[in-house]
Amino acid sequence: MPPHAAKPHIGQRITQQYADLSAQEQRVASFILDHFDDLATFSAADLARLTGVSKSTVSRLFKRLGFESFASVKTHARSLRALGVPLVTEGAGGGEERFKRHVARETDNLSRLYAGLSSADFEAVVTALDGARRVTLIGFRNSYPLAMHFRQQLVQVRDDVTLAPQPNQTLAEELVSLQAQDLVVVFGFRRRPQVFERLMALLAQRESRVLLIGDATAGDQARWASWWIECPLDSVSAFDSYASAMSLVCLLTNALLQRRLAQGRARIDAISTLFDALDELALPLP
Repeated sequence: MPPHAAKPHIGQRITQQYADLSAQEQRVASFILDHFDDLATFSAADLARLTGVSKSTVSRLFKRLGFESFASVKTHARSLRALGVPLVTEGAGGGEERFKRHVARETDNLSRLYAGLSSADFEAVVTALDGARRVTLIGFRNSYPLAMHFRQQLVQVRDDVTLAPQPNQTLAEELVSLQAQDLVVVFGFRRRPQVFERLMALLAQRESRVLLIGDATAGDQARWASWWIECPLDSVSAFDSYASAMSLVCLLTNALLQRRLAQGRARIDAISTLFDALDELALPLP
């Protein structure tokens, strides 16, 4: 294995060895994958009881997968989830139970977002969105659609809103003309590219204000930002949920529209007039 290659995660290890496991070990391995998000709530004894095997079978499985104990399995699982590694699970259950667990997790994410966001910081961000000469939105990988959606909302309300990096283009060309009157909004959700930290440090060296929006793993980059808003991504299954980030984008844009209502209404009307002139949208008949 190359020196910097990551070791296989537990899902990969189970897949690679599943055929060679005993029937009882397979039962435990399947249970681990099916309840991955709840793994921290179980003990080794719980696993043995819930799968109908002996504790020695559970311990033997951990050894075969390369773990010293169940505690190391849970530590491994927490680190994977924090990094955003999607593991296929059935943890959400089925039928109405799936919906209930999903709604509960989404509600918890939203509650944590707004509990951690002070009204003073929120108003300061809206003021910056209103007064900036230009707003530049930056997002990589899963953060890119969020940045793109925020731009689509902001251009309804104000002008000079840009998105970076453009497809197959460089950041340098987008950032070279930043000025003190500008606002840069950086979406920094987990599994960020290596350039991210260098980008944040570079932005801090310039005079523009910076709003960082991301999950908890971006918290160590908050030292470079003027404002930092944490959006939880927790979900009941393999993939992260960005509902809290989309909710924040909606709230910020609506607050900005209320801040500049006359200009916003005029711009929305002008956009609608151009829609009609260009016949771009298939609008429903009244």
